[in-house]
Amino acid sequence: MAESWETLDQREIPEWFQNAKFGVFIHWGPYSVPAYRSVNNEQFGSYAEWYYASVYGSYRNSGERYHEKMYGEDTEYRDFAKWFRAELFDPDYLAGLIRDSGAKYVVLTTKHHDGYCMWPTENPHKTHWNSFENGPKRDITGELKEAVEKKGMKFGIYYSIIDWESVPSHRCDDGYFIPEKDVKKYGLPKDRYLKEVLAPQLHELVEKYEPSVIYSDGGEWDLTEDESQVRPFLSWLYNESPVKDKVVVNDRFYKEMPGQHGDYYSTEYQDKQIDNHPFEESRGIGKSYGYNRAERAEDYCTSKELIQELVRVVGKGGNLLLNIGPMADGTIPIHEVERLKEIGAWLADCGEAIYNTKPYFPENENPSTCCGRNRYIFLDRADAEGIYLTSHEEQMVESISILGVDPDCIYQTEDGRLRVETDNLEGLYRYLERFGMITVKITENDSRKEEEEK
Repeated sequence: MAESWETLDQREIPEWFQNAKFGVFIHWGPYSVPAYRSVNNEQFGSYAEWYYASVYGSYRNSGERYHEKMYGEDTEYRDFAKWFRAELFDPDYLAGLIRDSGAKYVVLTTKHHDGYCMWPTENPHKTHWNSFENGPKRDITGELKEAVEKKGMKFGIYYSIIDWESVPSHRCDDGYFIPEKDVKKYGLPKDRYLKEVLAPQLHELVEKYEPSVIYSDGGEWDLTEDESQVRPFLSWLYNESPVKDKVVVNDRFYKEMPGQHGDYYSTEYQDKQIDNHPFEESRGIGKSYGYNRAERAEDYCTSKELIQELVRVVGKGGNLLLNIGPMADGTIPIHEVERLKEIGAWLADCGEAIYNTKPYFPENENPSTCCGRNRYIFLDRADAEGIYLTSHEEQMVESISILGVDPDCIYQTEDGRLRVETDNLEGLYRYLERFGMITVKITENDSRKEEEEK
C-alpha cells in the first residue's frame, strides 16, 4: 500500500548525501552524436540534449533548419543511435577522473527525455532503443557503476519520468515536444507508457543497479501525482527495496512535487531559492548538459568560477552536482578534464572546509562553513595589509591558518575585527590567481563551546 506524504516526508535523509557536498552529473546518449544546439543567453536555451525537440523538432527551435542541412530530411533522430558507438569509453578512467576531482558521487542519465536507455533493459517497449542492442552494444550503466564504486564513490541514476514520444505536454503548441510523425511511429498511448514503461523501469533500475541517488526529471511539467505513481514507488523504495537505507530521491515526479516532497529538492542553473531543506544545485560547465559543439571558450565557466559556485552552494547548505558531457565516442572534452582537475586540486587543500560541514552564518558577508570547533571563511580577494574578519573575538581563537598557503597565521583584534596576517604573501597571491578562492580556517578554543552552552 502507498504510504501518505505525511509518513514519507518523515523519513530522515541518509547522512552520506549532505556530507558529500559535491557530485558529478553525466549527460550522454544519442544526442551526443549531433552534439548541437545554437547558443544563446536564454535560460535553458542552449541544452544540446534537447536536440530531438529543439533542433530536429520545432520546440524553441531557432529556425535555422540545422538538422535538414546536415543530415537530410529523411534522417530521423533515432538514426543517431547507430552512430553512438562509445568506442573510446573507458569507465575506469572516467571514474578515476571524477574521483580526483573531489566528487563523492556520480549520477548518470540512464534515460533522458528521448527515451533511449543506457542499459540492457528488459522492457519490451525499449527493444532496439537501448545501449546494449543499438549503438555501443554495452551496458553503460553497469560498467560505470562498477568503476565508480571501485573508486569509493556513490553511484546514482537520472531517469526521465516522461518520454517525448509518448507523453504530451501543455508547453507545446502541437501537443508534443517532438514531430508528430515520430510520436505516431514510436510512441505509446500515455496511459500505457505510464503503466508499462515508467513503473516497471524504475523498479528494474533499482533492483539491478542499486543506486544511491534517483534523480527524477520531467514529471513536474505535466503529470499528476496519480499518473506518476510516486507514492507507491517511494513506499516500496524506502521500506522494501535493496537500497532502502541509502537512497536519496529528488522532487520532480509530478507537477505539485517540486519544493514540497522529496529527500532533497533540485535547482538548475540557480532557477530557484531553497530554504530549510536539503537541496542540490546542478549545472553544466557551460550552458548545456549534453556536449554542445556550438559552445565557444567564453561560454564555459572557468575553474575559478566553478570553485566559487561550489563554495556558494555549500555555504547555503546545499550540494553541487556539476555536469560533464562526454562526446559520442566516450571521450571527455579537454576543457572539462581541466576543470575537474583544478577543482580537485583546490579540494585537496580545502576539502575539510567543504565535506561534512554545515553552513555558518555570522555577520560575515563571505560564505562560511563549520565543523566542530573549526570555522571556515571563504575569500575571493586579500589585502597585503592583512585579512579582516568580523564576528570573532580573539580570546575565543586557538589558531588560524589559510588552507594550502599558511598553516600558522598571525592574528589580532583591531576595532572589533579580527586581522589575520601571513608571512607567505607571495604564496597567497599565487593561490588566489590560480583558484580564485582562499579558505581561512579558525579553530576556536573551548570558551566558544562554553559560550554557546550558556
